Amino acid sequence: MKKTLKVAGIILGALFLSAVVLLWIKHEPLPEGQAGPQADALAKKMLNALNHRAYKETRYLEWSFRNGANRYVWDKDLGKAKVVSGKVTVNLNLNDPSSSKVLKNGKKVHGPDRKKEIEQALDKFNNDSFWLVAPYKVFDKGTQRSLVTLADGSEALLVTYTSGGTTPGDSYLWLLNEDGFPYAYKMWAKIIPIGGIEATWDDWLVTQSGAFLPKSHELGPLTLELGNVKGYN
Repeated sequence: MKKTLKVAGIILGALFLSAVVLLWIKHEPLPEGQAGPQADALAKKMLNALNHRAYKETRYLEWSFRNGANRYVWDKDLGKAKVVSGKVTVNLNLNDPSSSKVLKNGKKVHGPDRKKEIEQALDKFNNDSFWLVAPYKVFDKGTQRSLVTLADGSEALLVTYTSGGTTPGDSYLWLLNEDGFPYAYKMWAKIIPIGGIEATWDDWLVTQSGAFLPKSHELGPLTLELGNVKGYN
């Protein structure tokens, strides 16, 4: 019995070590880029390709995340979002989160539980909305843009978020086609130990308001579905 457990332990240890080595091989260091007018011009080219004006004029966005576990209705004009997770609904005030209202099973939540639910809803909104509208955030306050020349000679846009959101310091390398339209990005994020993980941005929907929004993303074998995506006024 002891021998069998010892062999099993060796096998598991070998598998774990192999997984660590494989992930390390896939790890990419954060690329160096050149900040300045050329980087900003590439960012504007991407926004123009996405019809940024239509997105700016879109008032309401709807989507879901984690197979519908988190559901959202975002009023961009008022800076408010309805966040539904299970039995909890948070009417989130993005400009003043402390004034947000929390309902559980239709009843108001007060005290420490209310504060906790608001914080969790804000974290969920920051993460899940990024997967919906990240291309439109390249000129947000606290962003740094750099032009990166890839091995094949094409240009990519590196965007670093120095402040704001839930995890400031994360960087994303946007991969663009010749027209400036994004088809993927590579991530260097605090919550991901391996740098350079690629996610697709190629499953696009033209919403009722004319804005381009993604319906899903592929991360290797994983698919992130954004549910019934809507954009309207």
